[in-house]
Amino acid sequence: MLRLTWVQPEDLLGHELAQAYQDGRAPEAIAARWHAAGGPDAPPRAGTSPTPASRYLRALAGDLLDELAELPSGLADAEPTDLGQIRAHCPDWPARPVPAPAPTQAHLEAAWLGRAVGCLLGKPVEKLPLEGIRDLARAGGNWPLRTWFTARGVPDDLLRTHPWNRRSAPTSLAENIDGMPEDDDLNYPLLNLLLLQRYGRDFTTADVARLWLDELPAGRTFTAERVAYRNLLTGIEPPHTAHHRNPFREWIGALIRADVHGWTNPGDPAAAAEAAHRDATLTHTANGVYAAMFTAATIAEAATGHSDIHACLRTGLTVVPPASRLAEAIRHAVHLARTTEDFDTVVDALHTTHRAYHWVHALPNTALIAAALTHANGDFSGSICRAVSGGWDTDSNGATAGSVAGLLTGAPAALPDRWTTPLKNRLATSVADFDGIGFDTLAQLTHQLTHRETRHP
Repeated sequence: MLRLTWVQPEDLLGHELAQAYQDGRAPEAIAARWHAAGGPDAPPRAGTSPTPASRYLRALAGDLLDELAELPSGLADAEPTDLGQIRAHCPDWPARPVPAPAPTQAHLEAAWLGRAVGCLLGKPVEKLPLEGIRDLARAGGNWPLRTWFTARGVPDDLLRTHPWNRRSAPTSLAENIDGMPEDDDLNYPLLNLLLLQRYGRDFTTADVARLWLDELPAGRTFTAERVAYRNLLTGIEPPHTAHHRNPFREWIGALIRADVHGWTNPGDPAAAAEAAHRDATLTHTANGVYAAMFTAATIAEAATGHSDIHACLRTGLTVVPPASRLAEAIRHAVHLARTTEDFDTVVDALHTTHRAYHWVHALPNTALIAAALTHANGDFSGSICRAVSGGWDTDSNGATAGSVAGLLTGAPAALPDRWTTPLKNRLATSVADFDGIGFDTLAQLTHQLTHRETRHP
């Protein structure tokens, strides 16, 4: 029987209850009705519950999702989604700068490679608990993490307890890597290349939706993106696509789409954040949107080639409402990383602080990315290994840390051969005509976009 993940009402309800508690609503009465009817909690790691719900439970879940949407939030004033309100909350919003020189193709190739390497490093341990990641790395003689995961030498009983990611292990363990396999963390930057090629810098959220319907297979979407895609197909238009029965609207999906907006707005973090906002609001709200804006602004500052990682992260924070949960999480993570010598101790503290959040939520993952980049002082290998070793959404965190740190290196040759050689300058994807493309060609296409005039058909 086909069990479609991330869209069935009975599976969404538990996640929406968690979201309600986190964003300051009072869902206790609705939660009691759900559990009294025999409704399950949210699936803890996968996107669907193990057994189908009855038609009664499915119908009830739909009704309760709509009731939850009507509850007022006590955090709404401090965590707006409207861009004008976000800017009003940010006293240090970046001023419009004198245009900065575009990053060279070498910078951009290093950023693309960095994103791919970090993603690939995290793929085999995605969805595993923190202790499983540590145990597997230790068993392979690779702790603290410093290179690809391997199954060589890992005891069978440990693999039964903590199995590699089923879909990723055949392409992402050291002994199996043969080019960069497909991953949504690379598909979305490819889509945003197409977005800027077709619609220019003044693209709209509706343009993002049109592009997805034309170029993105529905089966390659997850969490908030899958719900928003479904909403589009039922006639719901942006920005309501981010709200309607979408309990994943503050998860990490918008963050992983932000890199191109930063790469193509060098020295203009405000423009990068605004572009990321238009992209993100198709699928996300509040902290899910801020995570994308933070990432885009950080990368826009890094693209100037004049700032260290700490200045880049400070710039990223200027576009995040300072009273929001995300801003607090980033500040806390950076402080921990700057004052704690052992990164495992930093990670343990972050996991304790954010234990109430799902492993794909934007808060813990953005905090971890900021901590990894800070603790490694922007060093490429140190950044990706720290980001992946910290758990949660390992491939996405490795990808974003790798993008930022790779960009800061300035050239592909600055990345260690052990990371780049196995990729063979080849990326697999289901997006348009990009399958098999080289990272050098992607850098050339991205570089061209930093010079294009604004246009919109």
